[in-house]
Amino acid sequence: MTATSAPAVEVRGLRKSFGRQLVLDDIDLAVAEGTVFALLGPNGAGKTTAIHILSTLIPADAGEVRVAGFDVAREADAVRHVIGLTGQVSAVDGQFTGEENLRLMADLGHLGARGRGRVAELLERFELTEEAAKPAATYSGGMRRRLDLAMTLVGEPRIIFLDEPTTGLDPRSRRVMWGIVRDLVADGVTIFLTTQYLEEADRLATRIALLDGGRVIAEGTPAELKRLVPGGSVRLEFDDPGTLDRAAALLPHGSRDEQGLALEVPNDGGVHAVRALLDRLEAGSIEIDSLSVRPTDLDDVFLNLTGSHGDAEVPTP
Repeated sequence: MTATSAPAVEVRGLRKSFGRQLVLDDIDLAVAEGTVFALLGPNGAGKTTAIHILSTLIPADAGEVRVAGFDVAREADAVRHVIGLTGQVSAVDGQFTGEENLRLMADLGHLGARGRGRVAELLERFELTEEAAKPAATYSGGMRRRLDLAMTLVGEPRIIFLDEPTTGLDPRSRRVMWGIVRDLVADGVTIFLTTQYLEEADRLATRIALLDGGRVIAEGTPAELKRLVPGGSVRLEFDDPGTLDRAAALLPHGSRDEQGLALEVPNDGGVHAVRALLDRLEAGSIEIDSLSVRPTDLDDVFLNLTGSHGDAEVPTP
């Protein structure tokens, strides 16, 4: 993306309510072309509502939303021609085979011979060729999710909205999906992602926005967000309870693990901070058995910055 390129997705002053419940409150977002943008937040924060508005499924109450340069309210058909959506509820028809599901999408898009070529290409790309003639109802969860995403790609969208695409998948299937997302971005596709897995956002996203109570409360790269809050620690393990006692007296802000003979000490994990900690232990003639560093992660950011909202997101009509 050049400095003068328009964002792939641009949102200004977006508002949406369902009845008396304000779900999105004056949201501003900008997503660069060919990147992964992750929208995170607790349940009920408004993530799915935002995706439904961006993908033309429901209207906004106020604000300006542009996708690929098109106004979502006035140019919805143009938006639909350049986007793909993989929602939380699978679009796969279990009675159809994997190949039939893909052919159906090609037919609905009036893609003709090009669509038939895309079907064969996508079956191979998503490692579904051997299962292509079997009903999708027989597929594993990971295979169904891959087929779901493949169906989204039949029309070669420039921008893809992925609403919690790996929920319920096992770790291996999740990593397969991560690889697919990276390949899409390498091809110039823009990904707008919501996810329950903070590690997923950390590994994939170029930028992250944290949504809470209908408002964006923080935005930046994963590294920038991690610098916003304390949260890292150093775990010190000892050979005997007496040494643990002396270390705990020297480092009173640490949390004791009696069973593990360990002390968890708040620390950003940087070289200077760890060296200073070791110097204090050496000055106190305290020997450690082992040391491990846990740097600040997005879990720390999420827990520190988000409030506790127990209400579920209002279903969209």
